[in-house]
Amino acid sequence: MGPDLVAITKARMENPLLTVGQQTLDVPFDRISAEHVEPAIKELIARSEAALDAIEKAPRTYATTLGALETATEQLELSMSVVEHLESVATTPALRDAYNAVLPSVSAFWSSISLREGLYRALHELSETPEAQALEPTRRRLLQKTLADFRRQGAQLSPADKEKLKQMDAELSVITTRFSQNVLDATNAFELMIEDEARLSGLPESARSMARDSAVSKGKSGYRFTLQAPAVMAVLTYADDAELRRIIWTAYNARGTEGEHDNRPLIGKLLELRRTRANLLGFKDFADLVTDDRMAKDGESAKRFIGDLTEKSLKAFEREKQELAEFAASLGAKLPLLPWDVGYYVEKLRMARFALDEEELRAYFPADRALQGAFDVAQRLYGVKIVKLTGAPVWDPEVTTYEIQDEGGARLGIFHVDLYPRENKRGGAWMHGLLASVPPAPNLAVFCCNSAPPTGGKPSLLLHRDVETLFHEFGHLLHHCLSRVNVRSLAGTRVAQDFVELPSQIMENWCSERDALNLFASHYETGAPLPEALLERLHATRTFRAASMQMRQLGFAAVDLALHIDYSAKDGDVMDYGNRILQHYAASELPKDYGMLAGFLHLFSHPVGYAAGYYSYKWAEVLDADAFGRFKREGIFNPTVGRAFRDSILSQGDAKDPMELFIAFMGRKPDPQALLLRQGLAA
Repeated sequence: MGPDLVAITKARMENPLLTVGQQTLDVPFDRISAEHVEPAIKELIARSEAALDAIEKAPRTYATTLGALETATEQLELSMSVVEHLESVATTPALRDAYNAVLPSVSAFWSSISLREGLYRALHELSETPEAQALEPTRRRLLQKTLADFRRQGAQLSPADKEKLKQMDAELSVITTRFSQNVLDATNAFELMIEDEARLSGLPESARSMARDSAVSKGKSGYRFTLQAPAVMAVLTYADDAELRRIIWTAYNARGTEGEHDNRPLIGKLLELRRTRANLLGFKDFADLVTDDRMAKDGESAKRFIGDLTEKSLKAFEREKQELAEFAASLGAKLPLLPWDVGYYVEKLRMARFALDEEELRAYFPADRALQGAFDVAQRLYGVKIVKLTGAPVWDPEVTTYEIQDEGGARLGIFHVDLYPRENKRGGAWMHGLLASVPPAPNLAVFCCNSAPPTGGKPSLLLHRDVETLFHEFGHLLHHCLSRVNVRSLAGTRVAQDFVELPSQIMENWCSERDALNLFASHYETGAPLPEALLERLHATRTFRAASMQMRQLGFAAVDLALHIDYSAKDGDVMDYGNRILQHYAASELPKDYGMLAGFLHLFSHPVGYAAGYYSYKWAEVLDADAFGRFKREGIFNPTVGRAFRDSILSQGDAKDPMELFIAFMGRKPDPQALLLRQGLAA
């Protein structure tokens, strides 16, 4: 073996991305660096290409075609997933460059799979064999869905059109990644230093302490405010200084609208690419393309769903806006309220009406106990056991690792928890299923939040909505880890997007139930349980401004669908177009240069993501409100109901049609009235 070949062989052996996940779920996050990315991904694409070539030439059996397709790209998928994860939670300039460098070729490869004529022919010929007719239901569903996916991804296009599709997919990946990185960079580029403590009037000590610590971390004096979510929410909710609120609100909603981080030109490009791609594939618009395999089935059905909820919320919304204006005026506020005033006066009204101080409530939700509370709820409901692991490699010292086991002690999955914001971590909260395995192999996942970090000698103390977010993401993780589907591509959260939020949103309900709160809601200093009076006030606020909160989410869904169904360049500037729609759903007059769309990661940070699918949150909320009704009727910790939900929903992935799964749990189709009843908006 020559010296060059020795060097190449050694480099391959030392590149963890080439073997990640093969022998152990202890992914060496701490050893993966930017230099590993390009050589590993290039080699894994070549390996995957060779595996696909072999499938095209193999006999038409399940094992040699569809079964082989299940494994052909598995290592590439996992390794690229790890790189994407690290770029989200521990990015560096070098890692970003390496990720950006491989993204076009990876995107082109994924797009090329369904465009391989020989591969599509192999699958089609398999479908006509006696073996295919006799497949067990899950594998038969996989075959049917795979053929449909191939057609939806261009398998029946001409060679010239296939090439166009590849180019568009590569461009979409590059542009959406740039969009996401621009938002992160714009977020990190902002800081507001305040020396005069008098300007912090109204801010709770937790927010002041966080701002003090942030200043110290940068070697500065005074108070440092950023555009990280905990800081933004604290200022907009509590700061008496209207000018401070205006600066933070304006800066937050201007992310992605200025200078080198300007996302506005990218939005028009993305919409045009998505529309052109959908038309090329035979769909009227992008919404029809992405909803084709979802519960809604087409974009117009999603629009009707959002329109119906809007109509049923509008009267209460107008009443709530009037109530807030009158209350604010009684405190001397100038009308009409400005956008940065709304959250501040909403909190004042909440306090006046319910005497519920969210900061007082925060003391009962230390982050570590809330996390353990989510674990305890899952253990009681689903018969699993969750234990902490030590020594697992992680990407940051604050990350913790756990194992989830079934009743007999068998390992169902390993997961990592990353709770706090950092400058090298993107904002928001999410669950990332890194590895979906076929039983009995365990699954691998991470879930991330950006909660207020420990500060001033105190532990991280969560707002109640932060607790709900934590439970929400843990619900996604349970869906991933409790999967018992014998086909990887149909396992875990790989379900219709308007169904995937059911397991996550239903978990939020336990955050307000006394029997569940008794497991974890206790004062961080005294250990005293959450007082009954506080809980009663919390319950009283559950329907407080329910129409306003609903309209905010409906506005996001409405603008999403309008952009992906109705908008075209002839409608003028896309920001103006979107803002006109958002104004109908806004609690106050939006400024003409309102830039929220330029930071709307759900729609524009991924080639598909939640684009034309933001309605899914409300769609799944109907499912969640209805399904939780069964827990309320039969007991929120009723093990029979918990087991039924695990067996009917959590363990099933996409092994069956989602409506069939819902009916299996509830005995009927979902009732939309359940959501309106829960919100106090039913007629």
